[in-house]
Amino acid sequence: MNRDTFEPVIIGFTCNWCSYRAADLAGTARVKYPPNVRLIRLMCSGRLDPTFVLKAIAGGADGVLITGCHPGECHYLEQNYKALRRYHLLKRTLAQMGIRPERVKLVWASAAEGVKLAEEITTFIEEVRALGPLDWPGMTGESIAVAPGFLAAEEVGV
Repeated sequence: MNRDTFEPVIIGFTCNWCSYRAADLAGTARVKYPPNVRLIRLMCSGRLDPTFVLKAIAGGADGVLITGCHPGECHYLEQNYKALRRYHLLKRTLAQMGIRPERVKLVWASAAEGVKLAEEITTFIEEVRALGPLDWPGMTGESIAVAPGFLAAEEVGV
């Protein structure tokens, strides 16, 4: 695939209480951001199982965006700190697997920050576009069904 025509596929896991509502606000305010991102709503960023990120990548995503409430403002008290810890562990795991850790990004956005979230999405898509397509040998959308412990991509909304 030519890098000039490459359009990355981004999976975004969003917190129901803040960042999903920020995305909704961006839409109602007609703030534009690239259509490359597919948002999946979670009740909390702390509920994001790291295997969801791995499934998204194995299913063909070029990047994964994780968004949640600002630290200290979580609807579920301190779950976004849990998400932050998992994010750092996930980045190390991806590096060990031969995947550039920059393909996963964590963003804090409150429900009132629709413009900020749209800007973060646009920036991340440009960063992933600069990295080029994810060429991860051995894992394709077809191999996801036979990889032990992985669900079909449709089961997590990818």
